[in-house]
Amino acid sequence: MDLGFENATAVVVGGSRGMGLATAQCLADEGARVAVVGRTAADVAAAAHDLAERGSPDAVGIAADACDPAAVRRVFDELGERWDGGLNALVNTAGPNVQGRFEALTVQSWREAVDHGAMSMVHCVQAALPLLRRAEWARIVNFSAHSTQRQSVNLVAYTAAKAMVTSISKNLSLLLAPEEILVNVVSPGTFVTPALLEWARSAGVHTDDPYELMRAIGEHFGHPAHMPRAGRPEEIAPVATFLASRRNSYTTGADVNVDGGSDFT
Repeated sequence: MDLGFENATAVVVGGSRGMGLATAQCLADEGARVAVVGRTAADVAAAAHDLAERGSPDAVGIAADACDPAAVRRVFDELGERWDGGLNALVNTAGPNVQGRFEALTVQSWREAVDHGAMSMVHCVQAALPLLRRAEWARIVNFSAHSTQRQSVNLVAYTAAKAMVTSISKNLSLLLAPEEILVNVVSPGTFVTPALLEWARSAGVHTDDPYELMRAIGEHFGHPAHMPRAGRPEEIAPVATFLASRRNSYTTGADVNVDGGSDFT
C-alpha cells in the first residue's frame, strides 16, 4: 500500500529512541523526509544517521527540550526554512517517566508529568501549525496511553498527563477539521522501550524478554494485556505511520489502542 509519503515531510518529537524512533524509521522506510527531535544530541544524531541510511531524503536530527516553548519555536523555524513546502506530519511521542501513588507525589512530580506528558505536545503543535497549514495535506498524531482507560494507582500523574493529551487532541481534531488537518491519538499499552527497561531494572527485573516484562507489569501495576507479552516498538510504528499519512484521509479524532488487548471498557 502506497501511503503517499513521497516528497512528504515528517517530524517525530521524541524520535531518538523507543516507539518514537521506530515510528521515525517506519516513516523513513515509506520515503518521507524525517526530522527527529529529542533532548540528547548524541541520540538525535545517531537516529538521523540511521534514517539517512534507510533512505530518508534530507533526514535531520535536532536536539531540543520540547518542554521549552522557545526552543521548540526555534526547531520549527529552522524546519520552515529547510522545507519550503511546509510540514505534512507531526508525531508527538514524548512522555513523562513519573510513577508513584497519589500521596507520594510531590508538586514537582506533578509539574514534571504535565510538562513532559502534555505541555510538550502543546508547544510542538502550536509551533508547527503554520507549517502544517502551508502543506498540501497535514496530519497530527499524538501518543497517549492505554492507562487513561484502565487506571493504576501507581501511575496517577502519568495517566492524568496522558488524559490531557487525549482530550486536547480530540479538541484539535474538531478545531482543524474544516482545514482537513487530521488529528488522532495512539494509545500504547506495555512496550519494550528503554524507559520500560529502566523501570524493570529498578524493580529487580533484569531481562528484555517481553513475556517476563509483562508478568512484572501485571504484578506492579495490575493491568496486563490479554496477550501474554509486551509489545515491541516496531509493532506500533505502522499504526502511527498510517494515521500520519496522506492515505489516511478521513479518520480524525480517534483514539487507537495498540495494547495487546488491555482495554476492558
